[in-house]
Amino acid sequence: MDLRGIVDLLSHHLYASPRVYVRELLQNAVDAITARRVLDPGAPGVVRIETGGGTLRVHDSGIGLTEQQVHELLATIGRSSKRDDLGFARHEFLGQFGIGLLSCFLVADEIRVSTRCGDAPAVEWVGHSDGHYEVGEGEARAEQGTTVTLVPRRGAEHWLRRETVVELARLFGSMLPIAVSVDGESMTTTLAPWQRDGDEPAGGRRARLDAYAEQVFGFRPFDVIDLDVPAAGLRGVAFVLPMPANPASRVAHRVYLKQMLLSESIEGLLPEWAFFVRCVVDTTELRPTASREALYEDGLLDQVRESLGGSLRGWLTALGRTDPRRLRLFLDVHHLGVKALAVHDDDMLRLIDQWWPFETNMGPLTLAEFRERYGVVRYIPSADEFRQLASVAAAQSIPVVNGGYVYDADLLRRLPGLGDGITTELLTANELAMRLDPLEPEAELAVRPFLTQAQRTLDPLGVEVLVRVFEPAGLPALYLLDSDTALQMDLRHGRDDADDLWSSILGSFTTSADSRPQLVFNHRNPLVRRAATLGDEHLVALAVEGLYVQALLLGHQPLRPADTAALNQSFLGLLERAMGESR
Repeated sequence: MDLRGIVDLLSHHLYASPRVYVRELLQNAVDAITARRVLDPGAPGVVRIETGGGTLRVHDSGIGLTEQQVHELLATIGRSSKRDDLGFARHEFLGQFGIGLLSCFLVADEIRVSTRCGDAPAVEWVGHSDGHYEVGEGEARAEQGTTVTLVPRRGAEHWLRRETVVELARLFGSMLPIAVSVDGESMTTTLAPWQRDGDEPAGGRRARLDAYAEQVFGFRPFDVIDLDVPAAGLRGVAFVLPMPANPASRVAHRVYLKQMLLSESIEGLLPEWAFFVRCVVDTTELRPTASREALYEDGLLDQVRESLGGSLRGWLTALGRTDPRRLRLFLDVHHLGVKALAVHDDDMLRLIDQWWPFETNMGPLTLAEFRERYGVVRYIPSADEFRQLASVAAAQSIPVVNGGYVYDADLLRRLPGLGDGITTELLTANELAMRLDPLEPEAELAVRPFLTQAQRTLDPLGVEVLVRVFEPAGLPALYLLDSDTALQMDLRHGRDDADDLWSSILGSFTTSADSRPQLVFNHRNPLVRRAATLGDEHLVALAVEGLYVQALLLGHQPLRPADTAALNQSFLGLLERAMGESR
């Protein structure tokens, strides 16, 4: 074989970093000890790593290899002692693929394996980075087991230095049930995060887990959730973030396989909506990929993902029953994730309905409180429309909910599915205009000349003019633009500015109806009533343009160039008239 080509494949396409060589050496040592204990349960379990002298040596008290096994296993890529007679991976071992030792060539030019199995003579295998190897009698070994010695390649010496080896051995092997040491310093911890000590009080365990999360993830958790999926032999804990998380950011978790760290950045372990937790878990049944830096996507992983999502849902539901104040604190931070879940989950929708305050024109209220006070849940699906309509709707005694934030409109549409008697109703700008009181016949007849003049003034701006009676009386005009009308306006503008091809395409999406935004003058406003009685058409036009732009600004609408021109014309015209009168 061309070993250089294999090493290039491993370093650029399989392993994310040369640091995995320590993990692979530990894995082989642990599996060797496991194999020996199958035959001799009382066999010692020790892994000693020694640095210095320009090399790295890893000693284990495992089962060792015979000369035939050395030829068969160490010299053949993909062959592993951890498979049964039919070639299937044996469950009790960490390694499965037969490529782990080759990862050492990422940092070494030469690998020496000195091994002894039972009473058989010691054997030494020496592999070189150019692809050749030798097998001969090894130095006499008093004890059964294996020693792997790495001679570094040029430029990779730092990977074999003590400080690096200590860091990597502690990272990958600190949770192992087998004692691991580097130059006599222990690397293993006494208690893994997912383990419980019967003598440890609840407060002590929480303090231990808080300290672990702070050290590993960099935050002190809002809460800790125990995880358990027996079908996958999975145990672990989820740490709830104390600060908001970005739903679009990469969510990675720390996953162990039989207490050996697979990776600090495993994705896809939890449902997508669960971006508000970071997990550390140990599993015996989930399958790693060949790089051992990701989990194999299969039915078992899907089942685990669903079970872990159920554990998080159960924690939220229990929090609502036992500690509503703490649930509110959690929702203040992570409402986005819970809303994302509630779009598809009725239990979470009930939790949102009961505990999360929505913005309404009557003040912050939960949906349950809103229904109790006002019955029908009317909502406006756009935040911009809500800003336009909220105060006017409140003045007409029409309570509405702002459904313009992320997921809110979807949740409000789903709300009736929670039970009988729950009704929601969409309120648009056009529907609000229809709810405003019309004028008395005499008043309508009197303002008709003003309405005609105002319509003529605003026709170039594409606005329909109405006159209604509504509260508050201090608001002279209301600009109404719903999302459908805004879309049609954008399509028409795009069609007019595009070439023939795109104009034809955009034209197929526009409707034949003359949908335009509406400017509703308030006949209850003294300024509007006075403008309606003016006989000066030029002054009426200036007043209408000024009130139109003011309504745009009050509705938080952007000003187009034509709107800015109308503002300037109105302001300068009215200023000129005022200065002329003062003379």
